[in-house]
Amino acid sequence: MKPRNRVCRLFGIDYPIIQGGMVWCSGWRLASAVSNAGGLGLLGAGSMHPETLLEHIRKCKAATEKPFGVNVPLMYPELDKIMDIIISEGVKIVFTSAGSPAKWTETLHSEGIKVAHVVSSTRFAGKCEEAGVDAIVAEGFEAGGHNGREETTTFCLIPAVKKICTVPLIAAGGIVSGEGILAAQALGAEGVQMGTRFALTRESSAHFSFKDRCLRLDEGDTVLTLKQLSPTRLIKNDFYKQIEEAESRGASADEMRELLGKGRAKKGIFEGDIFDGEMEIGQAASMLRELQTVDEVMKELVADYREAAAHMQPLF
Repeated sequence: MKPRNRVCRLFGIDYPIIQGGMVWCSGWRLASAVSNAGGLGLLGAGSMHPETLLEHIRKCKAATEKPFGVNVPLMYPELDKIMDIIISEGVKIVFTSAGSPAKWTETLHSEGIKVAHVVSSTRFAGKCEEAGVDAIVAEGFEAGGHNGREETTTFCLIPAVKKICTVPLIAAGGIVSGEGILAAQALGAEGVQMGTRFALTRESSAHFSFKDRCLRLDEGDTVLTLKQLSPTRLIKNDFYKQIEEAESRGASADEMRELLGKGRAKKGIFEGDIFDGEMEIGQAASMLRELQTVDEVMKELVADYREAAAHMQPLF
């Protein structure tokens, strides 16, 4: 299949569908499965020590001959080591987030690496253009995990970013279906990044108990919280109730950090503690009920997109 738009051409993929590089979900099994199915798989470096990332890159290379990339939060404490591994291992695609796009883009470009940066506002999208990134991921506040402070929805964010940017635009946040891909395209996106949909597949490295809980969520069962520290969308569980109580009595940022502690996301997502763990997932999880393979998901997304596009009727 010949690439049909700028996102496909940029990354050398069949479908402009990118799997988000999520902490504790995005190991080599998930990334390689998405790439083998025609999308772009990303390893989630945010929950990996450097030696762990090296292992996952090499296993991903062995599992797919298709392009794959690495998502790197720029607040990562061992960032230099992570970037050295990415460069030395010949990874050709990097998605950066949680920091300035100017910090690493030029260095990565000098090594022949394509760079996309994740933003939650038009202000940061403009900085991406200035930094010379190859693509922008604009993520609305429907998304799971860490979010922007603006709390801008995907439907508002995508057309706003489209107006000021010239590079390929990838929509993220709340997109889990072929119909959602079509809607994002109508707003100006040339591709989509999906986290929640791929976090809840068989190949995701998240714990089964986490996946099972997410697939039983109802509308309103996630909430954006921890705004004093870094806004994060979580499932309402016992840990969230502790956060809610602390926030309601005006707890300080230091108190919130102590409550959060270390390893809370690993406890919830990777170890499956659905009561006391930090359970990060997007709003759209409530639309999903079945644990599928990546191949099943990709085929469904493509088929549903094509059906929705074929049956779209003019309103005027």
